[in-house]
Amino acid sequence: MGSSRNGRRAGRLAALLALPAALGLSSVPVLADPSPPPGEVAPDRLSGAGQDGVALLRVVVPDQAGVDRLNSMGVDLAEYKKPVDGGFEVHAVLSPREAQGLRDLGFDVGGAISDQADVAENATERRAAIALAAGAAEETDRLTPLRAEWFTSLDGQRFLSVEVKSSATDAQTVLTVTWDSGEGTGPDSGGTATMSRFTDAGQYMYHRFNSPLSVTAAPTRATVTSSRGGSVTVPVTKWLGAPRKAPGRHYVADFVDHYMDPTEVTGRITALAREFPRISQIVDLPYRTNGYRRAAQAQFGAAPASTFHVSSKAYGSEGGNDVSLALVRPETASGALSVSVNGKDVVVTLATDGSAAVSSTARQVVAALNADAAASALLSAATYRGDAGGGVVAAAPATRLTDSLKAPDSVSRDPFQVKALRIGKKRDGSKTGVFLYCQEHAREWVTPLVCVETAERLLRNYARDGRTRKVVDDLDIFIMPTVNPDGAHYSMYDYNFQRRNMTNHCAAEAADPARRNSWGVDLNRNFSVGSVFDGYSGASTNCTSDTFAGPAELSEPEARNEVWLTRQYPNIRFAMNTHSYGGYFMWPPGAYKAAGREVLPRVDYGTESFFWDASGHILSAVQSWRGTAIWPGRTGPVPDVLYSAAGNSADEHWYGRGVIGWDFEVGADLYDPATKQFRAVGFQPDFAEGHEEAMEFASGQIGILEIARAFAGDRDRPRSDLKVTGRTGTSATFTFTTDEPANVHYTLDGSRPTLSSPKLAAAGMREGAQQLTVGRTTEVRWFAVDIAGNVERGYRPDGHGDGYRRQRVEVGDPR
Repeated sequence: MGSSRNGRRAGRLAALLALPAALGLSSVPVLADPSPPPGEVAPDRLSGAGQDGVALLRVVVPDQAGVDRLNSMGVDLAEYKKPVDGGFEVHAVLSPREAQGLRDLGFDVGGAISDQADVAENATERRAAIALAAGAAEETDRLTPLRAEWFTSLDGQRFLSVEVKSSATDAQTVLTVTWDSGEGTGPDSGGTATMSRFTDAGQYMYHRFNSPLSVTAAPTRATVTSSRGGSVTVPVTKWLGAPRKAPGRHYVADFVDHYMDPTEVTGRITALAREFPRISQIVDLPYRTNGYRRAAQAQFGAAPASTFHVSSKAYGSEGGNDVSLALVRPETASGALSVSVNGKDVVVTLATDGSAAVSSTARQVVAALNADAAASALLSAATYRGDAGGGVVAAAPATRLTDSLKAPDSVSRDPFQVKALRIGKKRDGSKTGVFLYCQEHAREWVTPLVCVETAERLLRNYARDGRTRKVVDDLDIFIMPTVNPDGAHYSMYDYNFQRRNMTNHCAAEAADPARRNSWGVDLNRNFSVGSVFDGYSGASTNCTSDTFAGPAELSEPEARNEVWLTRQYPNIRFAMNTHSYGGYFMWPPGAYKAAGREVLPRVDYGTESFFWDASGHILSAVQSWRGTAIWPGRTGPVPDVLYSAAGNSADEHWYGRGVIGWDFEVGADLYDPATKQFRAVGFQPDFAEGHEEAMEFASGQIGILEIARAFAGDRDRPRSDLKVTGRTGTSATFTFTTDEPANVHYTLDGSRPTLSSPKLAAAGMREGAQQLTVGRTTEVRWFAVDIAGNVERGYRPDGHGDGYRRQRVEVGDPR
């Protein structure tokens, strides 16, 4: 879910932290790097290189009111909150000046969790992994056998263990083993199996079986073949080691070996669809993004009054980067201000007074550029952040405008075609649909790896793993690994803390180059349910806020793509929105109005029980990878365990279309036994940690699919009972129990219960069932209906039968 960075920062936070503008600064002719004028201090991250000094810091506040105060100020809060001595620890993305400003306001701002140096290490690891994969893909790989053994264990059952290393270290290389069934038998008479890729700390070690394979006869030889073309045959020897634990079902996992940008991720799922056309296909989403592109810009001037900036009319990649602007001081006195254009070179000849001194103000230069037909066809100009622009400008040599984008040419600047991978044996809408989507927030680099790993496991295990085959056969699965490709490209190559997409909705006065890291829409605040436009908290209408909800609900193509998918495929009944970090497992409602903490309507008690019941299975699946446990305190409805997130996608899908949706926050705290403290991991941990998070939460996504499959096949009717919990001479108290998550509809007036009758509710937030009290002896009539729609005893609440349950609740002594 979301956070807030320099949002509302242009208003509240910047006002709190900015220094006075009038500092008597010297004149500088041109800011080659588009920094804010020294006369006005913008947030530190927006000066110099655009992100120097920004770090993820700990902040301790005494209570929830302190968290809410930070949120309302526009502080960029991460998806993280935990109780500590003295209150709550939250994490914020802050520049040095912002951190000091909060300290000056009395906040306890602590040390850094991660900073810019971490990104450089990630980038180095990523480049090395890509280079190795590219080299391996160009030629047949070389297989080096390490071990091949058979052994007996316990009651004499035979097992096979094989270990082989491939020269192709990328995660897409798949090794398959065949073996005989004894001397003189066929080379594949014993069986065949796919090997699992074993990694340690994110590094490829070799291929093996997750568990030894059970075999009926002692093999003598095994042949290993690779999807890259390599092959090797090795003798299988008898191993006399200690007994081994009996293996579980063979299963292949671990298919990601570096952080991937959206271009790579999209290519990956497209290749999977080509490789497995029988059980998968690509769905092109209808709304293309704005693209990884920006207008080219340049800024001139020193103090705010004499500063202005220009922006190209064409995107930088479409010619804007070729535009230049020069400010020329003539040698003559009393010269007039004029503009000339030669191709894409714009020249402003500044006006002079009687002593030949420049007299043109920033406001006048801006007006002249915008009024000239040839110049205004190339660029637009604006004074600095709404300043009147009364200061005199200085001459400046020709300066080339630039969009400042740093991604390689492999990243297209065109509008991005977002794709989803649809997996299922029968993809005609007749099966229960599940929507898994990742990376709404650009800076959450682990999340697309989760979706990719899930897709790889489903497709590559389908032919060999019965459990996987049942999931794929019985469901219609939609996987969208990167909702926000433009922002994610920007995060990976330009500014790692980028959260939003790249669409700039700011007016020219708020769009100077120093704010280039402050544009875009928080996609998880752009939806139409419980939005900031409806008065809900946790989003901003300020275009430079990191929780900017956009100019209107569903203004962004990325958000509309999600809505389109759930409408186009109404069989979608389940969804999972994967974010990072903090180790949370959450569900609707996700927003409230600050006044009176008015929460969106809570799900009914039966559905809430289903969420909790399912969480046990899903989180056990997460824990199965390396033992990570998601805390109970970080499990539940969003506002109960985190904060309000106005206009989020889970609420959109649940309240708009009845899609049962969850939110993962991957990256749970790591426990250090030496210090006996938990350590937060941040948005972009070193890949060794990021890899483990991707593995464990892909297991969690598989768990969600198993829950959905159980739902799809549920034909069991719930059973319920009435339990009297208290009795006096004037009243009796009772409740209902059910043998599975279900809603209980009841009447107390002798009427026939229907689906419109009152439902048993929760006693309170995160509590059990409510207790009902009657003041006289009453016949209670009721029935239970589970989440799949199965009704107790086959009773038809919309009919006329009397197959409902009934029981007299006595007031006073029932004897």
